[in-house]
Amino acid sequence: MEGRMVRAAIQLYTVREVEQPLPELLEGVHEAGFEGVEFAGRVTDADADRVRETLDETGLEPVAAHVDIERLEADPDGTIEFYRSLGCEHLVVPWLGPEAFEAVEAIEATADRLQSVAETVADHGMTFSYHNHDHEFVRVEGETAFDRLAAATTDPVGFELDCGWVTVGGVDPVSLLDRLDDRVSLVHISDADETGSPTEVGEGVLDLTGCLEAATDHGIEWAVYEHDDPDDAMASASHGAEVLGRF
Repeated sequence: MEGRMVRAAIQLYTVREVEQPLPELLEGVHEAGFEGVEFAGRVTDADADRVRETLDETGLEPVAAHVDIERLEADPDGTIEFYRSLGCEHLVVPWLGPEAFEAVEAIEATADRLQSVAETVADHGMTFSYHNHDHEFVRVEGETAFDRLAAATTDPVGFELDCGWVTVGGVDPVSLLDRLDDRVSLVHISDADETGSPTEVGEGVLDLTGCLEAATDHGIEWAVYEHDDPDDAMASASHGAEVLGRF
């Protein structure tokens, strides 16, 4: 495919088991070919000044950060300002468990919770998204829990659509991107085999080209690579950068 469709970032959860200080790890993912990073929990234990220096030195852009919802609820001001100090302006709740989506009442409570956090983040001048897995696509009284969540929330609640997990959940991520339109700020590019186990991108069930074309059509700048369980984290990162670099 000719031309560049999206820019490639990596969710640092992919390389969480690499035993290097975070600044060195950032240098490594930059050398692998990524232009941006999405922080995971490990950044909170790092030297923030050194992390910011490394971002500046490498040119890596801090695309977003995965932040537990409990942390945002317990200390919104401190949490938001910490990530702002890194140059990060987009916060993502990466996970809520299956119990948050198992019934209509649970989904409504989840929607209220996300709406409240999103409005707090927006009041601080940042953007907010929720990142899905596959359990959000369980059917609840005739609709997927995800569709109910999307209908029960409004701006500033956005979505970081993990295309691999959407596929595992039995839904076409391209169609979902089309339906959500401008509520999707980022896409995660992950892949899985037919049993739902994570695999290297391009080796599983994901319609990679379709997802990246749809992301481009909807003006999404960043595709964030993630592998939850790589055999060799840095090799997986290099593979992800190479695959996304084709687009």
